Amino acid sequence: MTEQAKAKLNELRMAPRKVRLLIDLIRGLDVEEAKAQLRLSNKNASEPVLKLLNSAIANAEHNHNLDKSTLNVKIATVDEGPMLKRWKPRAFGRATPVRKKSSHVKIVLEGKKQSDVSNAKAKTESKDKDTEEKKDKKKNKKAESESRKKIMRKTKDEIKEYAKEEYDIELSTNDLKKEMIDQFFEELEN
Repeated sequence: MTEQAKAKLNELRMAPRKVRLLIDLIRGLDVEEAKAQLRLSNKNASEPVLKLLNSAIANAEHNHNLDKSTLNVKIATVDEGPMLKRWKPRAFGRATPVRKKSSHVKIVLEGKKQSDVSNAKAKTESKDKDTEEKKDKKKNKKAESESRKKIMRKTKDEIKEYAKEEYDIELSTNDLKKEMIDQFFEELEN
């Protein structure tokens, strides 16, 4: 059964538009792949987003007891945070607004509990054992059928010889039926 773990980063002093570029990159990825993508990115937002991802992984492991190998980034969003409004002086005594934007980043990881993963591993191991046993049985059946075919070939030759010696009849292999072979085996047993 899958469970979720969350981590939030509020009021990151970067524009949401710039942070979304990275968040869109890691959404839906396995956590190890997402970490690799963030480490290799040259965007300034990669460092705080990587830190947030590591925090979400730690939350998943310690608070929710999820297995790290099953985690993936299910939801990753960037929303606008509060905007700092400043002024910049311009020519002729004017002032133009400067909007210093901030972001709220949220990451939700999804994964399986460690007990579920160990149970699943145990199930796959038992399935593997069952399949190995089935394969062994099939091999044994094949070997038995091959040995029976060899015996049948020998017995057909023996039946031909027996028919020739006792009854002076020459039989072809096509003439020999299953009933005749069974009868021959009964005679051999007696």
